[in-house]
Amino acid sequence: MARRKSGAGRVAARPSVVPAPPADLAKLVKTVTWPKGRVIHRIHRKIYGSNEFNPALNGNARFSPIKASDGANIPTLYGGTTFDCAAMETVFHDIPFSAGLKTFDKWKLTGQVYSQLTSKRDLNLADLSATALRKLGIQRNELIDTEKDKYPDTRKWAEVIHATCPGAEGLYWVSRQDDRAFAIVLFGDRLAGADLVPNGGPYSVSADVTVYTDLLALAERIGVDIVDGR
Repeated sequence: MARRKSGAGRVAARPSVVPAPPADLAKLVKTVTWPKGRVIHRIHRKIYGSNEFNPALNGNARFSPIKASDGANIPTLYGGTTFDCAAMETVFHDIPFSAGLKTFDKWKLTGQVYSQLTSKRDLNLADLSATALRKLGIQRNELIDTEKDKYPDTRKWAEVIHATCPGAEGLYWVSRQDDRAFAIVLFGDRLAGADLVPNGGPYSVSADVTVYTDLLALAERIGVDIVDGR
């Protein structure tokens, strides 16, 4: 009779597709400059001011919430190079990549506002664009293009970059949701709200005519019908 192998019948755990950061990550990371005065487009909850960092106590984003090496929470601020990028990374983040018409309930826009910021100085951001990722030994589909179930693993990269690259004030990558634009996340323990100047807004995403019109135009391009489902 064949001897039963140890562990037979057990369902093997699915390995993570996100590799651990390499030990020499600090030597591999390069920074790019977000120039002084360049606009940061941001869609955020109205409980935060235009240039106010999210304290990052909760949530489940690709690079937040994260902690410093001493265990302290690192406040974060997400943004993008365009309005479309900001909207795709927030409002329409969970719209599926599927053909045909998709619906989105307008009530989900409640409490969401759009702001524009400019920095008072050049910002140094760790480069996670496709060419930079080659040097880091990781592919886009292992870090930038992962689904939500891998966010705990992608956040480890943000934490290691923060811990080992003291000159990095945030991260910079080609947006997964809108690959025509760049997305950024800024570290609130290395920047202050005073470093960022509100340059427009906050405007209600659903009540401001101009912003809502721009959102409707984007929704049409991605095949989304915004409906009042209440």
